[in-house]
This record gives sequence, C-alpha cells and structure tokens, in this order.
Amino acid sequence: MKGLEEIFVKEFKEFACLLAESSAEIIRQYFRTAVPVETKADDSPVTIADKKAEEVMRELIMKQYPEHGICGEEFEQHNPVADYTWVLDPIDGTLNFICGGWNFGTLIALMKGEQPILGVIHQPILNELLLGTNDETTLNDKKVKVRPCRNLSDAVLMTSDPFLIDKYQNNERFEHLRRQVKLYRSWGDCYGYLLLALGFVDIMIDPIMNLWDLMALIPVVRGAGGTISDYHGNDPVKGTSIIATSGDIHEEVVRIL
Repeated sequence: MKGLEEIFVKEFKEFACLLAESSAEIIRQYFRTAVPVETKADDSPVTIADKKAEEVMRELIMKQYPEHGICGEEFEQHNPVADYTWVLDPIDGTLNFICGGWNFGTLIALMKGEQPILGVIHQPILNELLLGTNDETTLNDKKVKVRPCRNLSDAVLMTSDPFLIDKYQNNERFEHLRRQVKLYRSWGDCYGYLLLALGFVDIMIDPIMNLWDLMALIPVVRGAGGTISDYHGNDPVKGTSIIATSGDIHEEVVRIL
C-alpha cells in the first residue's frame, strides 16, 4: 500500500509542477504591464492575469482528474465532495504584482479529505518552485530546510500587511514581538513563507487568511522542518490566521501574540 501511495504522490507532484508552469506562462505575459485592475466584492483587487491563470489550471485538472474537486480564489468551487481537492490561488500578492514587485506567487495545494498532502509556492518571474509534501520540501528539486533560531533577538520577522494586524488581531502584542526581534520587514505574502523555508527568515505572520491563502503553505513549512499554526497555536488547517516559524521559538511567538 505504501508503494502505491508513493506512486500517487510522485504523479501528483509532477502534475502540480505542470499546473505551476502553465499558470506562469499566463502571468509572465502581464507582469509589469498596464494590466487593468478590478475590485471584487470584498474590496480586494483582481486582474485578468489572476483569472486566466486560474482558468488554465482548472482546465488541466478537470481534464486529467475529472473526479477531483477544485477550490480557487477567483471562481466557484467544483465538486466539493471529492476525495481529493486542488486549492488554487493564481496570484497570491496581487497588489505586489500590480505594483511590479516580485514578491508574489502562485499557490497550489492538494488536499486528501481535510488534510493538505502537497503544497507549491511558485514565483514565475524568478523561476523558483518550492514544493512541500509535509515530509520534505524542495526548491527546484533541491531539498531545503529552515535555519535554527533559538532566540527572538536573533530572529527575522516578516508579515504581509501590518495594517491587517491592527484590524484583525492585537496590534499591541505584535508591537511587543516586533521590538524583540533582530529585524522586521513587511515584504510577506507567499514569498515570505518561501524565504522561511529557505532559511532566510525565522517568523512569518498573517493575521487573516482564506483557504486558498494557507493550504499550500502547510506542507511546505512542515516539509522544511518548520512549525505552522494559527494565531492561537492550533491546527492551521482549521484556522483563519497563520504563524509560521523555524520551530524553536514558535511557542514563545504564539504566547506573545
């Protein structure tokens, strides 16, 4: 049975890479162009690049795995009772993409039941493909690991949007954490988790998350040896916020926040 599972994982990994590259071909066409920006009902921005990138991934999934489900940011859920579900965020960090910045990426997760078994963070401009399976994480097929960090005074902290912390969590506690770390930056979005998995960042925080924002991050962080939870230290799969760390300082970060 284990051998069969390994075959399936290998097949799904290869297919996830195909999804990433197919969406990247769309995204690259619109990067640093005067792409029109629409505002969705939740006041978040969306572009034709977001929509077309998700469309091409959906088409590939429905052709290759018609029995699988799809949950994406830009379109309605497909086959919600499926055993396997692909969770898609075509451009995580759309604001950065619109502004011509490189700190955005495509998030792809595969869930078996309620658990993410595979996650991808793909930066299409830098050609960086981070793939995690909970057991290991690779960057362009090379294994990566978080770096050891045992003291907050040595830690690099990142967030996606500091204004959201004040809106959704306790900003005073966050400021207490920020004053204790060595360095703080707000580059964030999915690229912050990529940097964490590569060992350049020690703490990455998002105070509010949707399903498509977070599912791919879980196998990536865990596979790189990091720790990931919601803001209260609970199971991130059921959460709507994220704290990801290199591990040793995780409980302390949760306690402070």
